[in-house]
Formats: sequence, C-alpha cells, structure tokens
Amino acid sequence: MRIHRLAGAVALALSLAACGTSQSATGTTAGTTAGTTAAESADTVLKIGASPVPHGEILDFVKQNLAPAAGLKLEIVEFTDYVQPNVQLDEGQLTANFFQHKPYLDDFNASKGTKLSFVTPVHLEPLGLYSKKITSLPALASGATVAVPNDATNLGRALKLLADNGVIKLKDGAGTAATERDVVENSKNLQFKPLEAAQLPRSLEDVDAAVINGNYALEAGLKPATQALVLEKTEGNPYVNGLVVQAGHEKDAGIVTLGKLLQDQKVKDFIKQKYEGSVIPAE
Repeated sequence: MRIHRLAGAVALALSLAACGTSQSATGTTAGTTAGTTAAESADTVLKIGASPVPHGEILDFVKQNLAPAAGLKLEIVEFTDYVQPNVQLDEGQLTANFFQHKPYLDDFNASKGTKLSFVTPVHLEPLGLYSKKITSLPALASGATVAVPNDATNLGRALKLLADNGVIKLKDGAGTAATERDVVENSKNLQFKPLEAAQLPRSLEDVDAAVINGNYALEAGLKPATQALVLEKTEGNPYVNGLVVQAGHEKDAGIVTLGKLLQDQKVKDFIKQKYEGSVIPAE
C-alpha cells in the first residue's frame, strides 16, 4: 500500500514538474514573440501619397534600398490626379505626399483653405509640348488646337513655355498665374483647349499638340528628353517637385529622415540613370 502511494506521489510530482516546464517554455516563447514584435514596431511607418511615375518609383527605390537602415517603413499610396493627394493629406489619411511643385501647392492652399507645407525639393520634371501630327514647332499650323493643363499654375506654366519659344507673347508680369486672357500676341491664332492634366496624353489623338506635365508624359510612354517638340528650361525653374506635409509636422523625425533620404546621392544617381534626362534631380 505504501509502495502504491509512493508511486502515485512520484507520478504526481513528475506531472507537476512537466507542467511547470511547459508553462515556463510557453512564457519564454511569448516573451520572445512580444520582444520581437516590439522591435519590429520600433520602425517609423510613413504613409506617402504619390503619382505612380516618377514619384512612386523614386519612393520605392528609397523603400527598398535606403529606408530599412534608417529605421523607416514606407507605405506608398498611388494617385492618378492632383487633388486627392492633398485632400487626404489635409484630412490626416496620409503622413505626407510627393507629387507637386510649390507654385501648385501655394495655389491649392489659397483656393482650398488647406495648410500644407513644402519641405524637401527632390526633382524637376520639365514640361513639354508633344504632337502626333507634327515633328517640329515651326510646323504648327495656323489655327491649330493646343491642349493645355486646366489647373491654374500648370496653365500659366504651359503658356510660358509657348511664350519662351516664340509661339505667343504674354503681357508683362503675367508670371506663373497667366491665363489665356494674358496672351497679347497669337500670330498663329492657336486655339487653347484646357484639360485635366491626366487627360493630356490621351488628347494627342484629337488635337494638334499638347503641353504635358512630365509625370503624365512618362506614364504614357513618352520620352520628354527626346520626343518633346520643346522642353522647359531647368535653370532657375521654380517647378521642382518635393515632399509635402501638414503644417506643423515639418520637423517630425520621420519626415526629416525621409527628406534626407530623398536627397541622397544614391537617389540622384537612380533618377539620372532611370530617366535619362526626362527627370532631373534637384540641386
């Protein structure tokens, strides 16, 4: 009888010991998992709105090659228009966006009452005049229809491109806010057709020529450096695209870090090699 009781006691002790070991192991595993999760979440996550080309491609290069070592995780949200990236940034759905130049941002803030801030210049996409019907600017016929961007700053930019190349003349002081009303000489009697910027590449089938923003030209498979009839000059050009945040967040650690990465020499080299002069790194 004593032998049976002793055997039972030994079995119970062994069972309890086994449970303790199992609980200890489980606790260790849970602790390790929790520690790993905490370590993983230590990276700063930034949700960035961007045009697919070249902005999204540039961000993806940073995401794959530079961000991990800097403790950043980038979530890239692509947009095909120029309005929603600012609307969603203003609403707090995005950490930042990367698709626009400062003159456009200034006009957007003024017209929409938003408070968004341009923080880091990254690159320039020269605006160009394209055509499927002519191969040189002098061949642009009298009465030709030219499609132009319909947003205020890019319309003024398009008209300036035509003026700089002697196609039209603008009144003195028209600047980046120029509209058709500021055209004082139009010897070829060109007809301007304002369209949403994203529609301009498709309009080439229907118009004689179109002034197209660099990102939409690239998305449409055009090569600005070689296919544009005329291309914007880069010297003194105010239309550098850059990183934009809500006002008050310019000094956030993650934004400062991302800004530095976007201006890294490796990013400049990537832009030069990939876009072959159609996109130009900011200096």
